[in-house]
Amino acid sequence: MSKRDELITKYAADLKEKCGVNPDMDFLTKVTVGCGPSIYNKDSSTVSGSDEKELATVKNNFLIKKLGLKDSADLDKAIDSVMETYGRSNKNKYRAVVYYLLAKHFKKEAVYK
Repeated sequence: MSKRDELITKYAADLKEKCGVNPDMDFLTKVTVGCGPSIYNKDSSTVSGSDEKELATVKNNFLIKKLGLKDSADLDKAIDSVMETYGRSNKNKYRAVVYYLLAKHFKKEAVYK
């Protein structure tokens, strides 16, 4: 099993156990591949739910640039909702899982087709 496959398995477990979501494995794989090499770096593979700068990066680089959404209060609400779903007390929030949940929330799966 490749390192990426191991990470995808870990992300799927997080979605099931911490978020209560039964993951679409094909879509999770596409989101993970879309994260590029950041998934292999300890710091960039996770998202700090309490760091405003980090959350602004998720909003600007993922929601606006990648998914093509317009900047609005809905984006902040969605990020907040995902952080709540993932568990605010959960220290390690994997970037691929956060992106997966956000893409599903906005029904933007087609971006990864």
